[in-house]
Amino acid sequence: MPGTLLPCIITTAVTSDFIPFLASKPAQGPRTNGDDLVLLDDPQEWSAFSRPASQGEGYWESNLVIEGMHCAACSVTVEDALRSIPGVISAEVGAASHRARVVWASNHVLPSRWMKAVQDSGYRPVPANDIFVSERRKLETRKALWQWLVAGLCMMQVMMYAYPAYIAHPGDLSPEAERLLRWASWVLTLPVVLFSCGPFFKNAVRDVVHARISMDLPVAIGMLITFVVSTVGTFDPGGTFGKEVFFDSLTMFVFFLLTGRWLELRLRDRTAGALEVLMNRLPDSVDRLQADGKIERVAARRLVVGDVLRVYAGETFVADCVVLVGETRVDESLLTGESRPIPRGPGSEVLSGSHNMTGTVQVRVLRLAGQTRFAEIVALMESATASKPQGVLLADRLAKPFLSVVLLAAAASGAWWWSADPGHALMVAVAVLVVTCPCALSLATPAAMLASAGALARRGILVRRLQALESLAAVDTMVFDKTGTLTRDEMALRSVQTRAGISESIALEQAGLLAQHSLHPLARTLALADRVRCIHTPSWHCDEVVEHPGQGISGNLASGVDGDSPRTLRLGSARFCDVPDDKVGQSRVFLADGEGWLASFEIAEDVRADAAMAVKALLASGISVQVLSGDHPEAVHRVAKEAAIPLARGGCTPQDKLDALRVLQSENRKVAMVGDGLNDGPVLAGADVSFAFGQAVPLAQGRADFVVLGESLMCIVQAVTLSRRTMAVVRQNLWWALCYNAACIPLAVVGWLPAWAAGLGMAGSSLLVVLNALRLARTTPVAGDHSKVPHLTAYF
Repeated sequence: MPGTLLPCIITTAVTSDFIPFLASKPAQGPRTNGDDLVLLDDPQEWSAFSRPASQGEGYWESNLVIEGMHCAACSVTVEDALRSIPGVISAEVGAASHRARVVWASNHVLPSRWMKAVQDSGYRPVPANDIFVSERRKLETRKALWQWLVAGLCMMQVMMYAYPAYIAHPGDLSPEAERLLRWASWVLTLPVVLFSCGPFFKNAVRDVVHARISMDLPVAIGMLITFVVSTVGTFDPGGTFGKEVFFDSLTMFVFFLLTGRWLELRLRDRTAGALEVLMNRLPDSVDRLQADGKIERVAARRLVVGDVLRVYAGETFVADCVVLVGETRVDESLLTGESRPIPRGPGSEVLSGSHNMTGTVQVRVLRLAGQTRFAEIVALMESATASKPQGVLLADRLAKPFLSVVLLAAAASGAWWWSADPGHALMVAVAVLVVTCPCALSLATPAAMLASAGALARRGILVRRLQALESLAAVDTMVFDKTGTLTRDEMALRSVQTRAGISESIALEQAGLLAQHSLHPLARTLALADRVRCIHTPSWHCDEVVEHPGQGISGNLASGVDGDSPRTLRLGSARFCDVPDDKVGQSRVFLADGEGWLASFEIAEDVRADAAMAVKALLASGISVQVLSGDHPEAVHRVAKEAAIPLARGGCTPQDKLDALRVLQSENRKVAMVGDGLNDGPVLAGADVSFAFGQAVPLAQGRADFVVLGESLMCIVQAVTLSRRTMAVVRQNLWWALCYNAACIPLAVVGWLPAWAAGLGMAGSSLLVVLNALRLARTTPVAGDHSKVPHLTAYF
């Protein structure tokens, strides 16, 4: 029988040992209270949670997790607290991600001061890389689950005792029986009020203490009014409020709210957990070799360039290093998109954040902290989670005035109905308080954009600014750079022409022998082509090889088969080999001997395999495509033709690119730019939205809205498609939130919407918005996408 649960519920729910997780013990970990904050003022500690900011020397950018937030009004409160401190240049707080990005000047303010300002406003700032954040979040989620379970169990019991009052005819229930049912309902509601409602009351008290309004304040007032009115009616059945009690409405209301809040918490944890896994990937300490050969364990932040480390199999490289001793295989999927383990031996570089898979190696530190690619990726992801689209900024700023209007509307509704029935008047006020809470409206945009950013991250596209998703959805022109964007970083041997009597294989073998002595990109391409195409025992050997910078290579080659005397060969430019070049604008390498021309090798940039497919998909989606490049016009037009791009222009300086971009924008076009080089920085900054592709230089990444880690151009198509879907979902969410409020507010004001239905509507609307946004996270890849996706992004 359900009634047999009553003694258990009453006994356990009102005690602190109901379950270990109900005790409100703080999570273990470093405290950020009182004088402990002063520890963060040590400049040696800043690198643990901050990085140098782009504003210049003395400026730092810190990323924090803000604990205790629950709505858009909270994010505005934290931002205002931070911006009120002299020396804080800027502050952004994401209501959906609960993360903050603070830029501050070290010569004007220290971290303890602006962190104390956040604490004084009622929230807890925690460095984003705090290893205990995840544990505290798990504890919060677990406690929220138990609060939801207690509310659900008590709600079912209260509904059982309230049911007879709904179906009984006059005279069916004696006054004693009705009073007993009310008392039972009151006792069962106590665990809900004392435990399950705890977060709402705690946040409301904090708002009152700091003289502000958040979304939990009207909700908590509604809960308190309902419980007080029902309690008075229970203790004094013949009084003003004794006609009816609302314990069933209260418990249902709390249960529905906690259902929505717990699901929102779980969905947010998925994204937060992914970023924390990424940030905490680096070890806190490493083995460092001392001058006498002994090994000491030191904190990773104490390392300096030049230190020699020992890294064991299964560990992660803490910095960019060069291998000194040992061989291993390294997983660099997070950093380069390469899914296969890469062999690394003496002389090879390993990247910070890559995983040592097979062997123990000794390495020397080359780059630390913000100079590594790993740090750049973390910075991009942190920037995205704290950034706010314009629609979110507007919603956040309107949240506080709107909540003030909600309180006034509830008071006016209660006053209007008071003369007719005080009990009914208070419940009308409660319904207005609950149904007008703008939770769904505040979640409409950030929920969709964060889900979209997570979906793109799974495909190797990092979103630097969430606002860029809105801009990308409106793009009608896509401009590509050529080198490193439409083409791969490596070059490819296109064709070989030889003198009569000389075979291609012999000419390529001779050229390859000379080319392997140079690091020039063209020489490396020839050497690689020789190894790939000529798979046989070398029949030639060379000596006295000399590289002539900017011209070519010369050396003496002799046949190991015929025993001929060595002869001098030259490999390089037409002028160096003293031969004519009838194909200006193409990359050609010549091979000559004492008698003249032997062979010519046409080398061209290798167009990405999916370039034509990506361009076709963009054109089909209504986006015009063109190329702007600084390379020779003939080379640009060749690549454009191969990629099926109708418009191409070569020989462009950075200013030429920017001027062309402005011309397009003057025609009311929304332009997206895709580039990767140093000279792409100005045009990436000037475009409506921009992509930094492949192994882009830091300047290009810093100016871009999206950073593509993989090698597939189809990622661009995916980003465009998903951005359009994202804005469609945002519009759906906004319309739903507005229609819900427009329909329910009049019903609540006229007294046709009970409190429990208001709670169901509020929780349901928020949940619908989040679930609708979650559809974006399940977006399937575009056909033909073969990009290599970093493994860690699967956590999104």
